[in-house]
Amino acid sequence: MINLVLVEPEIPQNTGNIARSCALSGARLHLVRPLGFSLEEKKLKRAGLDYWDKLDLVVHDSLELFLEEYGERDIYLITTKAEKTIYEEDFSGDVFFLLGKETAGLPQELHEAYPDRRLRIPMREGAGLRSLNLSNAAAIVIYEAWRQKDFA
Repeated sequence: MINLVLVEPEIPQNTGNIARSCALSGARLHLVRPLGFSLEEKKLKRAGLDYWDKLDLVVHDSLELFLEEYGERDIYLITTKAEKTIYEEDFSGDVFFLLGKETAGLPQELHEAYPDRRLRIPMREGAGLRSLNLSNAAAIVIYEAWRQKDFA
């Protein structure tokens, strides 16, 4: 199974778009509180269209509680701070992709806990650009993992 984990997401439209990608691909979406919005917010619902009832959604009250339950699984941090790309890793088993909040990324404690599990999406270098939009990054990661599973 592909699990996409948003750690403290802030922008409802991004989360709604990610929810839509998860519903379409069969990936499970995990949201880790605190959230920067209400799960009832109109912008969130609108971005996810009418796919919410098709979404496998799990909400965790904190990062600590998420890690207590899933910390020993195949966790990958999606970050611009990695050397290895998502195209250099095997995602054939059950995987958990963690993406951080839009303004700050993933907490340093995660980088320290999983130093060999950090992956990046290739981007043009030297242009002074920071990162992809969160929902675009999530879609790229979901579809690469799903491709490796032969879209099963």
